[in-house]
Amino acid sequence: MPKKSLVVDIELPVLKWLIDSSGWTDAEIAKRLGTSTQNIQKIIAGDKKPTFKQLQELSGIFKRPIAAFLLSKPKAEKPKPKDYRQMPERIDKFDKKTLLVIRKTRRLQELSKQLSRNIKYETKTKLEKTTVSDNPEKIAEKYREIFELSLERQKKFKTAYELFHYLRDVLEDMNIYVFQFSMPVEDARGFVLVDDSPNVIVVNTKDSIEARLFSLVHEFGHILLDESVIDLPDVSSSSKNIVESWCNAFSASFLLPRRIANEIFSENKPALTQKKTLNYLSRKYKVSKAMLLLSMTKLDFIQKIDYENILNQFKPDLKKEEGKAAKGGGGVPSDRKAFAEMGNKFISLVANNYDREFITYTDALNYLSIKSKNFDKVLARAKK
Repeated sequence: MPKKSLVVDIELPVLKWLIDSSGWTDAEIAKRLGTSTQNIQKIIAGDKKPTFKQLQELSGIFKRPIAAFLLSKPKAEKPKPKDYRQMPERIDKFDKKTLLVIRKTRRLQELSKQLSRNIKYETKTKLEKTTVSDNPEKIAEKYREIFELSLERQKKFKTAYELFHYLRDVLEDMNIYVFQFSMPVEDARGFVLVDDSPNVIVVNTKDSIEARLFSLVHEFGHILLDESVIDLPDVSSSSKNIVESWCNAFSASFLLPRRIANEIFSENKPALTQKKTLNYLSRKYKVSKAMLLLSMTKLDFIQKIDYENILNQFKPDLKKEEGKAAKGGGGVPSDRKAFAEMGNKFISLVANNYDREFITYTDALNYLSIKSKNFDKVLARAKK
């Protein structure tokens, strides 16, 4: 006689909260559990009790502990960032991978605060706030000086990755944590959390590195404006949202100021839109071809119709770049992946707490999402 499955009493508001916050549809859950959508709907309605095995499966796919399903009421969670993606049909509706990244980031933000308190580190970001009435070009120029990003320094970076790491280090010195995680790029390119300290920026690893650079500075603009948002930063989009427009202008001006753009476009005017020239300028200044072309249009070096025609020619190349970024990470060692995702600031914080015995070895492995065999490598690389 077959064993009867152990069923579990679960509070329906708790189950609804866990499903809604996961982003999984009834059909997706049913497929994963090997049952029908009707059965899942009966469980949600309270007409049927889930089995313990089903809860274990849900725990795995939702990335929630079993204990979460046994709560007496839903756990209070901080709100999601304001949706600035300009997708009317999907306001506050996100892919399950994006929702998971938001939850993970919230956890890392909270951990950063707790670990900083343990060793008496400051968590607040000391920045002079700005408003959308301020000129984004002037604010960008001000922060290039604060970041000590001269034209010569920008050109000396060998790759866009080096510039990204430099900006990340400067931001982390300001107590702004920068995380990189994978999400569907059409769902979100980045987000920022400023409703608690430390402030956090997240950029999407599925983007090309030039796009990530633009998103990084764009999200920094949101920190200066003091708001938590999730969005789709894009240099070539003309946003109707005044805040997004300001952050786009700030990012573009920071990465390629008008005076620099005028100078380099004038020097290369005879062959400005040739593929060879665009590739050269993109490599030298670590900005995307789309950004270069848009800047040429705004400064009257080319006409808008030329911008659109040339950009269309580059679209196949841009798709290839995005594809490379999306595939990246599969063969990356765990220690390098940890630094790429969480950055030196967070890893150093964990290392310092471990050294001072505020956290256990198991805690450290859990916080860094690494295996024990990589622990020494990660600690050795951390700049404490």
